[in-house]
Amino acid sequence: MDQEIEIIQAKAETQDEILLAALKLFATKGYFTTSLVDIAQALGMKNTSPIYHHFKNKQMIAARLYANIFDSFNISVDEIRRRNQKSSEQLRGIVDLFFKLTDDAPDVMQFLLILKLNEFLPEEKPVLETAAFVKIIKIIQSGITAGEISDIDPQLANAYFFGIINNTLRLVLTGGLDKKADAYLSQTWLAAWNVIAKK
Repeated sequence: MDQEIEIIQAKAETQDEILLAALKLFATKGYFTTSLVDIAQALGMKNTSPIYHHFKNKQMIAARLYANIFDSFNISVDEIRRRNQKSSEQLRGIVDLFFKLTDDAPDVMQFLLILKLNEFLPEEKPVLETAAFVKIIKIIQSGITAGEISDIDPQLANAYFFGIINNTLRLVLTGGLDKKADAYLSQTWLAAWNVIAKK
């Protein structure tokens, strides 16, 4: 029984190592220019056989990364919603999370904001249809109902608000801005919030 558990744990650890190596390579080289050989080499493997024990192909690795990142993001959005009552506080919590991830886990944010996911994961839900983003639209809708956010289409409010947030983070990730994301958090939040806040 103990040996069985150890085998399962070892398999999970190897899968995680493959996913992390692939994420780093996708973020730095791009999806299409990263091969399974590149991933194997990054892990110090002699060939790609160990990868094939866990994933059928590169697209399956990308799909697992997509699922893991959005599952994690969905859990974070739920926690932020539980901790904060007002829509403005909930949106601020999500923005804080995005900026923290940009500084602490830039590969994740590169995957989300820089890579064109629909080009290599056409079967996956578009980002705006994932559970986390459906909840963000609900947060915006609640803010409109409560009179915190201007009475505009929630999808438009989302586009205006996150357009400012995402463009700032893209500039940080691509070197267009030279400081850490956190240095731009306050002014970006104010700019984004002022676009949708009810005057």
